[in-house]
Amino acid sequence: MSVSGKLPVKLYYRIGEVADIVGVEPHVLRYWETEFRTIRPQKSRKGQRIYSRRDVEKLLNVKDLLYTHKFTIAGARKQLRDGPVALAQSDGPSTKIRTGLLELKKEVEAMLDEISPSG
Repeated sequence: MSVSGKLPVKLYYRIGEVADIVGVEPHVLRYWETEFRTIRPQKSRKGQRIYSRRDVEKLLNVKDLLYTHKFTIAGARKQLRDGPVALAQSDGPSTKIRTGLLELKKEVEAMLDEISPSG
């Protein structure tokens, strides 16, 4: 899931910003850090968490796996380790519908970008 176009263009994000972007509370982000080794924000001199763009994208992937695909923490961990192949292999009706909806969403976003005033 790449939503890098929706992320504000910054090098680093604070935990409150990331919580707003991902759509969960900060304590959930801190919990996910303990469960997913690949999410390791740096700490500022004041001890605040500083997330990179890559961290935010990983958190969005974790949220998608847990909330949309209904994986358990262990299942999401395995899915992230194995890569997107396991999701792509399930060609059930819901996967085809989801793929169609994602394509439609991209088209609508592209149209909105065209008609919105720039600047």
